[in-house]
Amino acid sequence: MPQPSDANLHGDVFGGWIMSQVDIAGSIPATRRAGGRVATIAVNSFTFKQPVFVGDLLSFYADIIKVGTTSITISVEVYAERQRMEAEVVKVTEAILTYVATDDQRKRRAIPPV
Repeated sequence: MPQPSDANLHGDVFGGWIMSQVDIAGSIPATRRAGGRVATIAVNSFTFKQPVFVGDLLSFYADIIKVGTTSITISVEVYAERQRMEAEVVKVTEAILTYVATDDQRKRRAIPPV
């Protein structure tokens, strides 16, 4: 849930705050599939569909859409539950990010087979 410090004086949440949360959400399935450390190497697409407001309850859904030799592409969708008398849920953001698996020296490494 975004806080007042995450928004401008009108209560609109900064896009950069949402982007950082999307990156965290996307890194979870990427890390699990890679079996270890990953780094974000590309934001392939990022679309803000609706504004996000202070007090919205956000849910992030991340799915693997492609696995390469060293990289994993993740789709992330963000939904906001508006905090009103009757909850309204709207899709506010969708993004596709690519992560690369890295070793302890932060060099690319192969993703293990399933």
